[in-house]
Amino acid sequence: MTQFDLHTHSTASDGSLTPEALVSRAKQQGVTHLALTDHDGTEGIRQAMKEALSQDLVLIPGVEISVSWHGATVHIVGLQIDIDNAALQEGLSALRDYRRQRAIDIATRLEKAGIPGAYEGASQYASETMMGRVHFARFLVEKGYAKDMKDVFKRFLVRNKPGYVSGNWASLEETVNWINAAGGQAVIAHPARYKMTATKRRKLVAEFKELGGAGIEVASGSQHPEEVRTMARLATEFDLLASAGSDFHSPDNSYTELGKMTDLPPNVTPIWSTWVN
Repeated sequence: MTQFDLHTHSTASDGSLTPEALVSRAKQQGVTHLALTDHDGTEGIRQAMKEALSQDLVLIPGVEISVSWHGATVHIVGLQIDIDNAALQEGLSALRDYRRQRAIDIATRLEKAGIPGAYEGASQYASETMMGRVHFARFLVEKGYAKDMKDVFKRFLVRNKPGYVSGNWASLEETVNWINAAGGQAVIAHPARYKMTATKRRKLVAEFKELGGAGIEVASGSQHPEEVRTMARLATEFDLLASAGSDFHSPDNSYTELGKMTDLPPNVTPIWSTWVN
């Protein structure tokens, strides 16, 4: 049986498994086609591809790009990308530079709130190329400032809290252009998760489609079946392909296990139907 999971993370961004271990776990979970979509970087792709060959699993090169859109942070997944594309890598490099500065700013704010050593602490969990809020969260939990990851974000890393720094990411147009230039397909990641009205979400989808976006994640990890139906209606209305991805980060989160998403409804066109196997 063919099983696609087109949204996953490794230690090359904020996942807890190496690219090789991610591929092995995906194989164990029955995934046959896996996309590695680390945040704002493709460093883990070659390792994952090598392991996928030995596991007889199809590895789709991907990335998840951070976007600032009308005051909201949204994520766009790129699938089937050429990781050697210069325009894409130049854009991702700029985002990683910004991430480094943002991490310094987060640590500075935490220090002012009486939490020293946050940058060094978060660095222990981060990859060489990417440090994000999850890495600060792990540090804060380890040091006893919060009981778990959810508690950290609630008390420290969201708006109006001590460690919050607003994002100034790529534009939606830039992001779609980078992915398309790399021969990939741009997909709106987990659209039900954004805290926006249905009207604003439709505006996002319409603009995305107009800019050359290809798909929308209809099925995502930890998603309610009703949300799947809602996203399927958006895919149909805006003539977008339907993607499915767990957004896997760690084996500790059973609700985002590899390959464990609601099946795509029959009235949508799966994005993989456009691929030549």
